[in-house]
Amino acid sequence: MNKPKVGFICVHNSCRSQMAEALSKLYASDTFLAYSAGTHERDMINQDAARIIKKLYDYDMNVEQKPKLIDSLPELDIVITMGCNVDCPWLPSKHREDWGLDDPSGLSDSEFIKTANLIEEKVKELAKRINNKEIKI
Repeated sequence: MNKPKVGFICVHNSCRSQMAEALSKLYASDTFLAYSAGTHERDMINQDAARIIKKLYDYDMNVEQKPKLIDSLPELDIVITMGCNVDCPWLPSKHREDWGLDDPSGLSDSEFIKTANLIEEKVKELAKRINNKEIKI
């Protein structure tokens, strides 16, 4: 069976969605393929997010990933919006949910760490729900 394709979507694809893609590759690559994208492209990943992910998980988002627009994504089975409210784009998928995460951009390292920990928990829970067939794909 092919692994489902999961897209983590936010407006700029520079912080939360990038963190979700990275943590999915670390903790759920056996269950799903992870992508991230946004509706507006930034020239680089949020460097605070990249630094925190490198420090906590020894994963270099600046090497492994880059900001992408939603039109560069493959057809997705699951769309996860990160908490961008009314600006979240709509993409076709078999399952969609919003994780409602606050953007830590411009805040302290402790806020980035809190966001990374939340995303890690949610990624692991998502993988569990996919494996248990709680999400219909």
